[in-house]
Amino acid sequence: MKFDELKDLTLAELAAKGRDLRQEMFTLRLQQASAQLEKPARLRTLRKDIARVETRISSLRNKTTSTTR
Repeated sequence: MKFDELKDLTLAELAAKGRDLRQEMFTLRLQQASAQLEKPARLRTLRKDIARVETRISSLRNKTTSTTR
C-alpha cells in the first residue's frame, strides 16, 4: 500500500482500514506461532502499512486541531 492511496481516505475509513490490517496481523501471528505461515515477509509489510495508516490518522487529527485553535 502506498501513502498516495491513503491521502484521499477520511478519518473513519482510515480507522476501518487500520482495524482490518491489525486483524490480519493477528491472524498471521497465530499462523506463525503454529508454524503455518507461508509468507513471513507479509508480517513486515503489514507493520509498515499499519504505520502508514497511523501516521495519516495522526496528521489528519493534528490538522483539525490546529485549525480549531
